[in-house]
Amino acid sequence: MSTYQTFSTDEKPLSILDVRDAKNRRKLAMVTAYDTPSARIVDRAGVDMVLVGDSLGMVMLGRKDTLSVTLDEMIHHCRAVVQGIHHALVVADMPFMTYEPGPDTALSNAARLVRESGVRAVKLEGAFLPQIRALVGAGIPVMGHIGLTPQRSAQLGGFKVQGKRAEAARQLLDEAAALEDAGCFAIVLEAIPAPLAAAITARVSVPTIGIGAGADCDGQVLVLHDMLGLYSEFTPRFVKRYAELGTLMEQAVRDYAEEVRSGAFPTPAHGFSMDEEERARLEDRLRETE
Repeated sequence: MSTYQTFSTDEKPLSILDVRDAKNRRKLAMVTAYDTPSARIVDRAGVDMVLVGDSLGMVMLGRKDTLSVTLDEMIHHCRAVVQGIHHALVVADMPFMTYEPGPDTALSNAARLVRESGVRAVKLEGAFLPQIRALVGAGIPVMGHIGLTPQRSAQLGGFKVQGKRAEAARQLLDEAAALEDAGCFAIVLEAIPAPLAAAITARVSVPTIGIGAGADCDGQVLVLHDMLGLYSEFTPRFVKRYAELGTLMEQAVRDYAEEVRSGAFPTPAHGFSMDEEERARLEDRLRETE
C-alpha cells in the first residue's frame, strides 16, 4: 500500500510551502496549460501545479522549437492561464535568453513576468546558479530544470536522453544538489534514466518532478496537448495518451461542415423567433421598399 496521501479538493490556493511539504508525503501532479479554458479544466481536475511552458511556441504557435518564444508572448499566455486558476500553483517558463546573460537581466525579466501575469513562480532551465540566487533573494520562487533542457537541445545533440553514462550522471547529481542549495523549491528532471532520477530524488530535500524520468520522482509533469492527443507533430516516448481529443474534434467539425452543406444545421431550435405582429410589420415595410 502506498504511503503517499491522496489529493484532497481544497479551494485554498496551493503555495510553494505546500509543494515543498509534499516531499515523501504525496505525489505531485503537474500539467501544462496555455489559455483560460484549459486552465479551468485542469484546475477543476485537481492538479497541484500548472506549468505555462515555452512549449507553447510549438504546441500553440506552430513553431519548430521553443527558442523564438518572447517574454511578451509568455506574459500574454500566463495572464490567460492565471485567470482560470483557483487552486493550482502556476509556474512560468523563463524564455530563452531572458536569464542567461546574468543575474540582473534574469531578475528584471522575472520580475516583469510575475508582476504583469500574476504567476507565482518561474522555471529556469540549467544550473544558472547566480541567476537563481538573485531571483530567490528577491522573493521570486524558482523551479529548477535539469537533464534534457529543450532550450539547449542543439548543444545537447537534439532531444536525447541525458545522464546515461556514469560521468554525465554524476554531473546531474551535482547540479541537482547545487540547485537545491541555490534555493529552488522543486526540480524538474527531464529525460534521464530512472535509476539516476531515483538517486537524485533520494539525495535532495525538495520535490523532483519527472518527465521521462521514471516513477520514483516526487511528481510528474506532462504537456496537456500530448496527453490528450491534440498535438501530433512529435510524441515523446514518455508520453501516455489519456484521450484522443484531436480525432474527436476533427470528426465533430467534419459533422458540422456536412450538416451546414446539407442544410441539416441550423434547425429552428438553434434560432430565435419573432413576434407575429412585429413580423407582419416587417413584411409590410419590405413590401413598401419593393
